[in-house]
Amino acid sequence: MMSAKALLKAGKGWALVLPLTLFLLSFYLAPIVLMVITSLSPGGDGGGLSPSQYVKFFGDGFNLKVLWETVWLGIKTTLVCLLLGYPLALLHSRTRPGNWRSILTFLIVLPLLTSAVVRTFAWIVILGRQGVINSTLLSLSLIEEPLRLLSTHHGVVAALSQIQMPLMILPLIAAMARLDPNLESASASLGGTSWRTFWRITLPLTLPGIISGSLLVFSASVSSFITPSVIGGGRIMFMPMYIYQQAISLFDFPFAATISTVLLVTVLLVVVLLSSLGRLTRSYTHT
Repeated sequence: MMSAKALLKAGKGWALVLPLTLFLLSFYLAPIVLMVITSLSPGGDGGGLSPSQYVKFFGDGFNLKVLWETVWLGIKTTLVCLLLGYPLALLHSRTRPGNWRSILTFLIVLPLLTSAVVRTFAWIVILGRQGVINSTLLSLSLIEEPLRLLSTHHGVVAALSQIQMPLMILPLIAAMARLDPNLESASASLGGTSWRTFWRITLPLTLPGIISGSLLVFSASVSSFITPSVIGGGRIMFMPMYIYQQAISLFDFPFAATISTVLLVTVLLVVVLLSSLGRLTRSYTHT
């Protein structure tokens, strides 16, 4: 039996949690439930609930292609952010506290202080036919005519990677800050080379940061609308743009809700997978 003091303490705890719980139920869970119910609407004049919209989605090869292109975009963006962000995070962790680390931290956080719309249009200037990349390559006589960089998958990945890069670097920095510097010294004293120390000590111990950053970058990439729409020029279809097209242009709200639900479930599956890997790596790092 709980004492009166324990009950009072538990009641105060619930009183603190209740406002946030009601807020989440009202503005997060309720719209998702309404979206799922809308996706089960047969459309037209039909009533009741029906999985016909899901049959329509999974029965069309174009829809599956758009879903795969969206997932593949998230994977490529995550890999690029990891390959470029890990060395930068490692450099940040190896820099002594002071002005240089402060400057490096500011440069890492700086993209978050600028609107994604502004950064996306800046990439148009970089990737355009008369942009920075083509102008430089032409001036060096490396190409004879401008390359087509806009409205391509590579252009979307490049722009999206730069925009989402801080989401990868910041978890990596947090993971590297928890590393014991004596581990590298011990490895070196036992004859371990720099590469062996990195592969056997540094990389395994920073796996939680890698998984956290990958989760954030993937989730943000597959749900991004502005950058793929602007850089892709409307020629490359991804799920967020497909949802917009069905809802705003065609007013097919049940099918738009179906696409949204499929995208949400796909992201949740990836999140669950990465979270499971994160728990395994945390148990590994604590052994």
